[in-house]
Amino acid sequence: MFWPMFAVGVGFLGIMVLGVLAVRVFLAAEGLGRQVTEAATRINRAAEELERASVSTARSADSL
Repeated sequence: MFWPMFAVGVGFLGIMVLGVLAVRVFLAAEGLGRQVTEAATRINRAAEELERASVSTARSADSL
């Protein structure tokens, strides 16, 4: 009777460990998603600034 109860306990412990690891992976993926979103926003902002700078440079070159 000891071994079946031991097997059930070890199985339950294994499922708990997998659950904890799944939560950690989910939280890490969520954080990565936030970082990707922030990076995309910063890249878009930099692209807009570059476009504005190139337009003003083109205007100043045309006036020469």
